[in-house]
Amino acid sequence: MFRYPRRLSVLLVSLLSLWFGSGLAAPRLNIEITGGVEGAQPIAIVPFGVSEGLIPPVDVAAVVSADLARTGKFKPLPNRDMLDMPTTHESVDLRDWRLLGMNSLVIGQIVPEGAGFQVSVTLYDVLRGDELVKTSLASTKTGLRHAAHQIADLIYEKLTGQRGVAATRIAYITSSGSGDKQTVTLRVADADGDQPQTIVSSAEPILSPAWSPDGRRIAYVSFENHRAGIYVQDLGSSHRDLVASYPGINGAPAFSPDGQRLAMTLSKDGNAEIYVLNLTTRELSRLTDHFAIDTEPAWSPDGQQIIFTSNRGGSPQIYRMSATGGAAQRISLDGDYNARASYSPDGRSIVMVTRINGAFRIGVLDTERSTTRLISSGTLDESPSFAPNGSMVIYATEHGGRGVLAATAVEGGGNQRLSQDAGQVREPAWSPFIQ
Repeated sequence: MFRYPRRLSVLLVSLLSLWFGSGLAAPRLNIEITGGVEGAQPIAIVPFGVSEGLIPPVDVAAVVSADLARTGKFKPLPNRDMLDMPTTHESVDLRDWRLLGMNSLVIGQIVPEGAGFQVSVTLYDVLRGDELVKTSLASTKTGLRHAAHQIADLIYEKLTGQRGVAATRIAYITSSGSGDKQTVTLRVADADGDQPQTIVSSAEPILSPAWSPDGRRIAYVSFENHRAGIYVQDLGSSHRDLVASYPGINGAPAFSPDGQRLAMTLSKDGNAEIYVLNLTTRELSRLTDHFAIDTEPAWSPDGQQIIFTSNRGGSPQIYRMSATGGAAQRISLDGDYNARASYSPDGRSIVMVTRINGAFRIGVLDTERSTTRLISSGTLDESPSFAPNGSMVIYATEHGGRGVLAATAVEGGGNQRLSQDAGQVREPAWSPFIQ
């Protein structure tokens, strides 16, 4: 967005001040649930049964329970409060769970299969006595946590009618040290902060991670060799391409919905403007042509429009234009500062950073009503990113003097904070649904 927090490098802050004047092992993110939705559904996830002598590397029921709790829509029953712990259909007595006030019950089993496991799960409607889900998943030993996330998503979708995001991932930037000893790292982790992988690490700033629509590539800005460049990196092979390294600003990459183009901000012609790069032909097209600063492009879900931040009206605001160029229309009508915007998956709303009484907060703009609703309460909140089902937004904020991530349900509640034991965490980007 137009104003970057002071915790970024002096080099980057100086650069953006000029604008205004004109996979290795890594620490996991710790998650603290800081709020829930009133009226969350009571659900019991019983510890899964295992074959005699088998010790699975992951407590599947615990992962499923935590995944559902983080959404703010479910309130899992603690194991200590369970009257019984059935693992088969024959041992289930739904009267016990009605006494405990449960709406839903989940049981399961894990058995060895080849070099991995077979995980079975059953979801019951406690009040009606129906089996809502009964299925099994094959898993490798290293994939058992992912299987647990898939189970959580099955349950979430069945009970809410909306696709779950437990099996998605997040990208984020960490930094530690200072000066010549600073280390900046781009990481990717599961949506619960587990299984982090280092994508790239540098002594210079790394910025603006952006996912491709298939979740297989990430674009980002790196100041390697003391010069900004935009890279596109394949997560499977770790191969990366330098796609923009022009004199001046190379920033804010954003994949088109078809994954074939990359919108970006360049100042190679003297002013910060929006460009689109065809990743196959490497043909570069300029979209904006204005004396103001145009930056932070984001595509509409149908790929027909691009929104961006511009101070052409005197202060940073959100504008919309055709993805092929043309006139731009201001769409953020309230407040003297709105920036870093992106569309919800359904295209009906836009999440952005807005300034309220000197505090930078996260707001959701209804594109039909042109009204903005605040969903964060910090003073330095930034870099918002929608979950691929549109139910939550992850963003960067400060807590205890350190940069951390936070996630909140768009409709309220379901708040969580994600932080590392040391260092700063910032610039989150929620992945699409993994193909």
